[in-house]
Amino acid sequence: IKTMTYFQNDSIKLDLDLYLPKKKANEKIPLIIFAFGGGFSGGERTGEKDFGIFMAKNGYAVASISYTLYMKGKDFGCKGSLTEKVKAIQLGVSDMWQATSFLIENANKYNLDTSKIFISGISAGAEIGFHASFWDYKLMNLYQNNLPQNFKYAGFIGGSGAIMDTNLITKEKAIPMLLAHGNNDETVPYNAGSHRSCPTNASGWMILFGSYAVYNHMNELHKDIELITFCGGGHEFSGYLFHQGQQYVLDFVNDVLKGKRFESHVIIP
Repeated sequence: IKTMTYFQNDSIKLDLDLYLPKKKANEKIPLIIFAFGGGFSGGERTGEKDFGIFMAKNGYAVASISYTLYMKGKDFGCKGSLTEKVKAIQLGVSDMWQATSFLIENANKYNLDTSKIFISGISAGAEIGFHASFWDYKLMNLYQNNLPQNFKYAGFIGGSGAIMDTNLITKEKAIPMLLAHGNNDETVPYNAGSHRSCPTNASGWMILFGSYAVYNHMNELHKDIELITFCGGGHEFSGYLFHQGQQYVLDFVNDVLKGKRFESHVIIP
């Protein structure tokens, strides 16, 4: 496990932990970049250490990143403001893009395969993953535009995340996805719904499209997606894929790299 600073400016210094397989691989190593959860106000990049170790033991590199916690001390709920919520996501996404470009620049040093970079996250981190995959990079990036032209993540693994608009996911931009979500989640909607279940007259009202809405959209596009639904479950299942469900992640990334086609919806009572 190596810790390094991937981004620094006058006001912020951001680090990542890179988990690497012990065995030297002959070919370059696929990479999974991970963003933790915590409502853009808390959380630690070391929280999913077991996931990093598990994937490294199975031949994958994992980069767990720190990112700007813009909502620290602010209201990310119903009394907050929509513009502040969007800014929190935009900062996190811009950090993710900087981390991605840093790892691409240093790929040779760590034997990383830049054509096989997956993105993943829990809750707020999954919102970062969704928007980093599908937002317009040149339009939304707050820092230096230093990602290779036409860069695309190899796939996305999201725990209880959501996107602002499923129309951002087009046939051209779609990537394979593995999503898990409780269908009674009151924090991040499972289908289309209000963030934090806020009423429409709340200052912090924001419509989000959760895992089930994305699953249906991807089916219409005939693109590869797996959804795990926890029937009756709430937001407590956001970390499932990175704790109890690690094997699901390993099978998913293996399948994507083998070029397998898939579409499944697993419902867990």
